[in-house]
Amino acid sequence: MNKPRSPWLWIPTLYFAEGIPYVAVMTVSVIMYKRCGLTNTQVALFSGLIGFVWVFKGLWSPFVDLLKTKRWWILTAQLLLGAGLGGIALLIPAPFFLQATLAMFILLALCSATHDIAADGFYMLELNDSQQSFYVGIRNTFYRFANIFGQGLLIMLAGFLEKSTGNIRYAWSITFFILAGIILLIFAYHRFALPVPVADRPSIDKSAKNIFSEFKQTFVSFFSKKQVGVAIAFMLLYRFSEALLVKISSLFMLDPRNIGGLELSTEKVGFVYGTVGVIALTLGGIVGGIAVSQKGLKYWLLPMALCITLPHIVYVYLAYYQPTDFILINVAVALEQFGYGFGFTAYMLYLIYFSDGAHKTAHYAIATAFMAMSMSLPGMVAGWLQEKMGYEHFFVFIMLCSLTTWAIIPFLKIEKDFGKKIKN
Repeated sequence: MNKPRSPWLWIPTLYFAEGIPYVAVMTVSVIMYKRCGLTNTQVALFSGLIGFVWVFKGLWSPFVDLLKTKRWWILTAQLLLGAGLGGIALLIPAPFFLQATLAMFILLALCSATHDIAADGFYMLELNDSQQSFYVGIRNTFYRFANIFGQGLLIMLAGFLEKSTGNIRYAWSITFFILAGIILLIFAYHRFALPVPVADRPSIDKSAKNIFSEFKQTFVSFFSKKQVGVAIAFMLLYRFSEALLVKISSLFMLDPRNIGGLELSTEKVGFVYGTVGVIALTLGGIVGGIAVSQKGLKYWLLPMALCITLPHIVYVYLAYYQPTDFILINVAVALEQFGYGFGFTAYMLYLIYFSDGAHKTAHYAIATAFMAMSMSLPGMVAGWLQEKMGYEHFFVFIMLCSLTTWAIIPFLKIEKDFGKKIKN
């Protein structure tokens, strides 16, 4: 009989391992491709295409239950993620690196999405309800640490290696080798540290036919909900301006001043977004959660919609005046990220609100698919729009796109006290 293992031995590393591949695929790759000479149009298009994998992850999630154990899926995914990151490191110096690394990033995204499904399921199997509530803050904290490590320390390391080696591709190759080594070390640790839950076994009582039948019922019930059209519009439009901004903001920081950028070094961009930005984003989310717990989501919905959009004006200022003061740039990004963290609280709570009822877990998965789509589709064209408009006009255009966020708010119907109930 297996001895019980403290959740402290595996929850921090499991969710750190969950965050690292996502940030590598969706954020680190953007900086890497930019530094390797791709245009903004190419960077935004390719990273947007890769992000589409998370739109469809719900389609294969039932098969994680049907085939093998969740522990097996976690370990297999981590081994493949380590190998894939190592493969990217080997391919970066190659003459055909773009096609090869894109293919590898897509495979990494598939493995990462599968790891997400298995890890969250494993968490719920191994822990009882009170433990799940207690450790949810721990898992979120270590997922955030992965963001700080990937967006901050890793990019700063790549910037340091760029300067010390004088070879950009070689620097990024070393960076991805280090990242691969970290994931493989976590895999080796988890082989012994992950518990073996009695309930973690394949769902042999379910056939593929039953799974497809449940799929159909789930989708029919989701699209039969009241206000489903308004809800989908909200899911796709609430972050429309943010979806355009997030693909271009770091590229804007890197681009030369003569074409409208701020010409920061890779190390400084890593510091701005990986430390100052992530901390401000986290604080905004905490304050947003406290605010909603006091007065409910309905009360805060419009203020949060304003907070997720109006701070984008700092980029209009940065583009027009191109300040050189690094502290000022950090303050501007912190304001925008705090506003995003605060406003994003309303988005996540609405997804929970709309998904409530029968099949709520599956309905939430469908809602998060629309969430992923809301970022991928605009992001794919953001680079092309920026190159056509220039940075100044592009950031003004983003401010105008905020109207789509505000316009959908009056049509949403939400119970007055929703949010208070979630917190209490």
